[in-house]
Amino acid sequence: MSWTYLCDAAEVAPNSLKLVDANDIRIVVANYGSGFRAIPPICPHMEEPLEESGVIANCVLTCTKHLWAWNLISLDMLGETEKPLKTYEVKEEDGKLLAYITEELTYDFEEEDDMDDDFFSKS
Repeated sequence: MSWTYLCDAAEVAPNSLKLVDANDIRIVVANYGSGFRAIPPICPHMEEPLEESGVIANCVLTCTKHLWAWNLISLDMLGETEKPLKTYEVKEEDGKLLAYITEELTYDFEEEDDMDDDFFSKS
């Protein structure tokens, strides 16, 4: 693929997130005040939708569900965060935000162990 239009920069207020559809790929655009990031729409921790649970303050994106956080300038993981945030390369041209998309970015999630129902049944 190539550079793909996401939205107009003015549509994403400073310190906010906007969910967009770019050629059938869902992407969250983050405006951290001094720049933009384009990221997958879910937290890499437990698949929490970032457009609902993500907050940005002081250039830090925090998922409020379990408090994983990333510095949006350096992409450093903060606090107890255990997985890096994946990003698409993003640029602004003539007030429009574009992302370089070669494939949909996704995270690998560990399967939760389902307790065997027989464990709880009485003989």
